[in-house]
Amino acid sequence: MKRKILLPTDFSNNSWLAINYALQLYKNETCDFYLLNAFLGTNSLIENIMNLGTDSEFFEEAKTESQDNLSKLLDKLIIKEHGDPKHTFKTISVFNNPIDAIKDIVEQKDIEIVIMGTKGKSSDKSTVFGSVAVNAMEKVRNCPVIVVPENAKQSLPKEIVFPTSYETHYKRRELSYLTDISKKCDATIAILHVSEENELNENQKERKQLLQEIFEGVKYTFHSISHDTVESAVNIFVESRDSDMVAFINKKHNFFGSILTKPMVKGIAFHSKVPILVMHDLRN
Repeated sequence: MKRKILLPTDFSNNSWLAINYALQLYKNETCDFYLLNAFLGTNSLIENIMNLGTDSEFFEEAKTESQDNLSKLLDKLIIKEHGDPKHTFKTISVFNNPIDAIKDIVEQKDIEIVIMGTKGKSSDKSTVFGSVAVNAMEKVRNCPVIVVPENAKQSLPKEIVFPTSYETHYKRRELSYLTDISKKCDATIAILHVSEENELNENQKERKQLLQEIFEGVKYTFHSISHDTVESAVNIFVESRDSDMVAFINKKHNFFGSILTKPMVKGIAFHSKVPILVMHDLRN
């Protein structure tokens, strides 16, 4: 079955590294990669509205620049891939903000996963995440998103950390991309229970058993860490084990949902070193 993968780009170094990560992750698989550049032309919303009508000179200049850069990127990828017959590249240049553009293309092309960098050319260099990456993880809820930090290892994961409280129900479909990547990379899923309580109640035990059933057929291990915050616990765990990826389901009103708010993002060290796979609660 042909995979359809969306690769948003602003032509920054980080987006190039994310594209390379995607190519490596889906090596030897038949894929259509969609290279998406959403352009507005200026940083001012008011200026964009006033100057970037589709019949304006500003629009034409921005459109031409976007298309030219996509052509250069395509040429670079074709040389890199040496004409791999299993990988097909398509370019999309749209006048839109990045998040709406991503949402639209996911729907139009039946995209199964989005892979992107954590920040682009215009992002504050003192932060780990740019606003586009944060909003993509939070708002693109109709398919999973992988964000790849600029400093992440360019190697496939061997251990994927999956934090859980065992407080919420999980569905097999929600975790299908995690199990898929685990099988593809022969990676172990490290199920990390974060809590101040050492003992599980009966409901938590049932949900732990459910995860065992869902992860049947892949390698997994159980771990527990007692800490006052999830963010600190995951930081410590990832750092101590040199883990390669963090995966979680972005459930609304969930203990881990707050990780996507900007103040929280600034304090999470593992974000700067490992890709993050964000899946979504199918009920939202």
